[in-house]
Amino acid sequence: MAELVVYGIVLGSIIALGSVGLTLIWGITDLFNCAHGDQITVGAYIALPFVSLFSWIGFLQAKVGPFSFNWGLALAFIPAILLSIGLAVLIDRWVYKPLRQSGAHFITSFIASIGVAWGLRGLIYIIWGADFRFYTKGLRPMLFLPLEIKLRLDEIFIVVVAWAAVATVYLFLSKAKMGKALRALADNRGLARVAGINTERMIVWAWGIAAALIAIAGILYGIETQLRPEMGWIFLLPLFAAIILGGKGSITGALAGGLVLGIAQQVSTAWLLPTYKPAVAFIIMILVLLFRPKGIFGRRQM
Repeated sequence: MAELVVYGIVLGSIIALGSVGLTLIWGITDLFNCAHGDQITVGAYIALPFVSLFSWIGFLQAKVGPFSFNWGLALAFIPAILLSIGLAVLIDRWVYKPLRQSGAHFITSFIASIGVAWGLRGLIYIIWGADFRFYTKGLRPMLFLPLEIKLRLDEIFIVVVAWAAVATVYLFLSKAKMGKALRALADNRGLARVAGINTERMIVWAWGIAAALIAIAGILYGIETQLRPEMGWIFLLPLFAAIILGGKGSITGALAGGLVLGIAQQVSTAWLLPTYKPAVAFIIMILVLLFRPKGIFGRRQM
């Protein structure tokens, strides 16, 4: 059971990271972005050629005791993040901004995001095909911890990177001037405009931050499992469940909701088949919302 909880923390950390970006866009633009999952997939696939490019360089293979670490994989985060940010900003400029300026109903933007999702997935099929892909092949180093817990070294890497990214965004929104402006826009858009905050500029910042988290979450999810064109679409429902559970616009809520869902999904495999994991997570979400309709941390706590 302890091992399943640990695995749940690993999965929950990835869910939390992905849901922070999703709740940031939802809080700032009121866009229920169905393309978020496929943007995660694109971020994961963008890193793939860079992992191959960097990994052949000998000095990027570091060895720590009996374990080896591929710095090529770590370096692949940089181009993946930058290209994901560029893609997200372009999508917003070409698709969502015209809808915002025309005063389109939020349902229209929601349907548009579904179209974007299908378009991105189609590009993945065209460029990389439908085969499963891996960043690294072969057996991966395993740690044997107390309580009969077996944990891969890259799973520790996943947790550390995910929590560091979430903490960085939280500190940015709490302490930085730009972060406070984003929070003000999320709380009251009309009042933020009166205060002189450039709404469109803030939206670009929101997409940039969300896209960085998207790329990181995609790579971490690809490390944990494997890359396939539908990975983000399947991952989207737990992300939405996490932010609904934690409360719309809440960074701490997204973190808590992601961990709750990740642990619930993994622990449920002690009694149920893995195919029932999403159902268990959603049942927990429904039970929590019956007592706290606005989620664990309320509506807006960026």
